Amino acid sequence: MKKRLFPLTLIIVFIMNFVLSGSGQVAINTDNSNPDASAMLDVKSTSKGLLIPRMSASQRTGISSPAAGLIVYQNEVPTGFYVYNGTAWVYLGTNQGGGGHMIDADGNAYTTVKIGEQEWMAENLKTTHFFDGSAVSNVTDNTAWGNLATAGYCYYANDPSTYKNIYGALYNWYAVTDSRKICAPGWHVPTYDDFNTLISYLGGAGTGGGKAKALLNWTAPNNSATNTSGFSGFGGGYRLYNGTWWSNGDYGLWWTTTAYDGTMSYEGYLFRSDATFVLDIGDKRNGMSVRCIRD
Repeated sequence: MKKRLFPLTLIIVFIMNFVLSGSGQVAINTDNSNPDASAMLDVKSTSKGLLIPRMSASQRTGISSPAAGLIVYQNEVPTGFYVYNGTAWVYLGTNQGGGGHMIDADGNAYTTVKIGEQEWMAENLKTTHFFDGSAVSNVTDNTAWGNLATAGYCYYANDPSTYKNIYGALYNWYAVTDSRKICAPGWHVPTYDDFNTLISYLGGAGTGGGKAKALLNWTAPNNSATNTSGFSGFGGGYRLYNGTWWSNGDYGLWWTTTAYDGTMSYEGYLFRSDATFVLDIGDKRNGMSVRCIRD
């Protein structure tokens, strides 16, 4: 088979459209202008854009040894631009309406929602890794759970097949304050003040819970639930420091990183029977749900 050669005129036009400066900078244009002094590559056009690689999520995560700063466009949900920050892929865009996605260290994508000036995950976290790639310990034994003074997680009733996809994982306080970071870059586990801002925006502790509760995944009656905020709080229950399980469907409890004292920390919680949304305190060894909030 003969090789196809470019016509000479096309080669000349192609070369003319590239201007190479003495410093090794490159300009791609049709007006023969020099590249901007701040740019290694300066692309100029008034009628066309720059098209970067487009791929599926599995193709993106399958890239071998991606360089920090590598950018691709993911062409399946959640669609948008992703950059590799050296340890994880970070979602750069948001969907119309202000909500977007957060991608955890396991590659799980979470819908997010703008509530006032804040952007929250609208689902509970279920990652099993920190963002340095190290694993969060999955602790199923009751005694071992109660003795933990380091990061740990579990699924309600040790039954991920039933509870993981809906309610996420339950983490102790040491997991949410670990320096290895359980939320994606640009996100963090909320503080007391973050939750207090949310509750105040929704109308206060006495009525804000109705606007924050999902309509499903609660034990009936799920009183006052409207979810008009889009927070979509679920009744995920919790695991006590002695390892026992409590109140799936009745309570939704989410950690803050703000400690109350040496053994207790603040938590936000919702209850199925009313519209309250309050901040309380719980033992740091308890297992609770986690929502991340954008920095």
